[in-house]
Amino acid sequence: MKFIRSEIIGHGHYAPKKVLTNDDMAKIVETSDEWITTRTGIKSRCIVDGETTGDIALRAAEMAVKTAGIRPEEIDLVVLATITPDNTTPATSAKIAAKLGVKPGTPSFDMSAACSGFVYALTQADNMIRLGQAKTAVVIGAETLSKITDWTDRNTCVLFGDGAGAVVLRATEGEGTSKDTGILASKLYSDGTHYDNLCTTGGPSSTQNPGFITMEGKEVFKFAVNSMPEAALAAMELAGVSVNEIDWLIPHQANIRIIENVGKKLELPDEKVIVNIAKYGNTSAATIPMALSEKIGDGTIKKGDLVVLTAMGAGFTWAGAVIRL
Repeated sequence: MKFIRSEIIGHGHYAPKKVLTNDDMAKIVETSDEWITTRTGIKSRCIVDGETTGDIALRAAEMAVKTAGIRPEEIDLVVLATITPDNTTPATSAKIAAKLGVKPGTPSFDMSAACSGFVYALTQADNMIRLGQAKTAVVIGAETLSKITDWTDRNTCVLFGDGAGAVVLRATEGEGTSKDTGILASKLYSDGTHYDNLCTTGGPSSTQNPGFITMEGKEVFKFAVNSMPEAALAAMELAGVSVNEIDWLIPHQANIRIIENVGKKLELPDEKVIVNIAKYGNTSAATIPMALSEKIGDGTIKKGDLVVLTAMGAGFTWAGAVIRL
């Protein structure tokens, strides 16, 4: 009996050209490069200038389609993970699908799970592929967090940036073992009792404006360092793989201290943990696909490598996935 797997056949990423360094941030709020770097590991972040989430998501998706070597007409599903859509409605994914040139009638939808969004979106696309509802899917994580950042709050404004990452998934046959290529397993979680610990101060139904990101940093940190390893290990158990088989861990790029703690809890050496937070900051749903695309592109992640993704974000949501490239 053959198993249907979702194989990553294309990757893409895009970062806005405008860069704010920590020294630039020191001109906006009372802070310093040393203060930011020591506490977060961030050195700079990219900020949109006249671009929307849809614009940067499209750039990442176009690169993913190009590296996949497919025609837009072959795409039969588009999923966008974001908390910063262009409009409240319609879904930004619909605009992206149209601009990509997919066939009219192709399903598309947005996924809102904050920093766990890409793993959530990847899981939903994988489910649809395994059920035979799609064969070739574009999955994107994209954010313009600068639009919901309070630039007078030094505790949050130094953290966030804008960016987009994408993959193309294609149905392939496997044997149903951990040696298969593709998404081997994923595990999703949420707990709304932590709703107020990481949220925005507004929304269409509550205040009629999007509001700004606010968070209880200590609570988020404490939860992240436990939930991200939990999700990674749960996905590995479902996939039937052990930690010593893992080639790469790509954690959500929230904070260097969180990343280091997750790596230690999983007993992975630093050289197996992919980190790009210094360059981009926290781009929420975009952090994992941007890192994945960059490292496939530069040859760090190679065909056959076993990669674990793990993330935690507002909601609280948290998630893990195991993929063989």
